[in-house]
Amino acid sequence: MLRPLAALVWPPVCMACGADVSDPRGLCAGCWGELRLAGGAQCLRCARPMPEEYGGDGRCEACDGLPLDWRHARTATFYDGTARALVLALKHGDRTDIAPPMAAWMARAGRDVLARADLVIPVPLHWTRRVRRRLNQSAELSRRIARQAGVAHGPGLLIRTRATPTQNGRDYAERRHNVAGAFACPRPARLAGRRIVLVDDVMTTGATLNACTRALRGAGAASVDTLVFARVAREG
Repeated sequence: MLRPLAALVWPPVCMACGADVSDPRGLCAGCWGELRLAGGAQCLRCARPMPEEYGGDGRCEACDGLPLDWRHARTATFYDGTARALVLALKHGDRTDIAPPMAAWMARAGRDVLARADLVIPVPLHWTRRVRRRLNQSAELSRRIARQAGVAHGPGLLIRTRATPTQNGRDYAERRHNVAGAFACPRPARLAGRRIVLVDDVMTTGATLNACTRALRGAGAASVDTLVFARVAREG
């Protein structure tokens, strides 16, 4: 009964640009047209888009030589246009209102890995950055994904032990060195033999996700799959 009244007081706007829309959790036509939902041929290992005619083993040449320790990667979108606007709004704009639809897209994109998961775990922030941002955007997404998928959520089972400089502007080797040893599992018994889906908002090179994966596998996790909202795909 209150929704029509609320719509009069706070007319619904586009999640990305603020234009008037009919759905309070929707996108305007322009932003929807700029949203690159993941679909078609993708690398099973790193979720990078591949040509439809690719006839290999499901892995792209770019990640084939990289030391990626997770099993499979899934993404809901590719990181440009509308997807980038949504990520930045959640991460830096306190826009927790857009987390539910973002998580719903992710749950659909990762439904196969979620179906065999025992735990959903977010990539953690160091406490100093968590205080500055007031939220961990990955945890905002992961708890909603876990609820939708009916999988246990374990936000405290992986922690960041030191504050690392930003990954922006670094290549894979530099990013890997930057986050090496930055994650730990304080309760390894909770992870032993468990199948994990590791959640983050964006995957660029995968270095941070890989450092997290190594910590989880080192604590006894049986397997780790990754699920992100947006995949940076410069080659795509």
